Amino acid sequence: MPLAYLPFAYLHQTQIMPSPSISHLDLDTLAWEAQETPLRRSLSASVKDIKNFIHLHNNWIIEGCYGDLITEILPFINLLIFLNPDVDTCLNNAKNRAWESHKYKSLEAQNANLQFLEQWIKDYFDRQDEFSFSYHQQLFRSFSGKKIEYNHNWDNNLLKMIRNYHN
Repeated sequence: MPLAYLPFAYLHQTQIMPSPSISHLDLDTLAWEAQETPLRRSLSASVKDIKNFIHLHNNWIIEGCYGDLITEILPFINLLIFLNPDVDTCLNNAKNRAWESHKYKSLEAQNANLQFLEQWIKDYFDRQDEFSFSYHQQLFRSFSGKKIEYNHNWDNNLLKMIRNYHN
């Protein structure tokens, strides 16, 4: 079940894993250089690592808001999900997200970034970059394979829809 989704909702990994037999890749882990000051990795370096992940796993979920990275792997995707709840839901998710230990040294460090993240979420519909609503919408509309646009948080209804597409 090669699946990718463009989340505009900040969810904890355990919420998106429909099965322990499915490998999960959070694009945040490949999109940035591992250093104190965030610096975006080159597109080619990130795509190379994503393709390595894809070739190592038969069943996977790749998640991220990186429209440019998702675009590069569309030929490998069996199902594309555009997770697109309203801004208030996303802001609430950001405030209540669990500690993302693979991204932050501590919960305090994660929360120190919350104000930036909230503004970034609020700007989603106004931006014109690979992280924007317009980019995600165009990418989703142009994808000719199986796809779902879901305007709620990830939940059991969406998991059922994924299973139906997979069967």
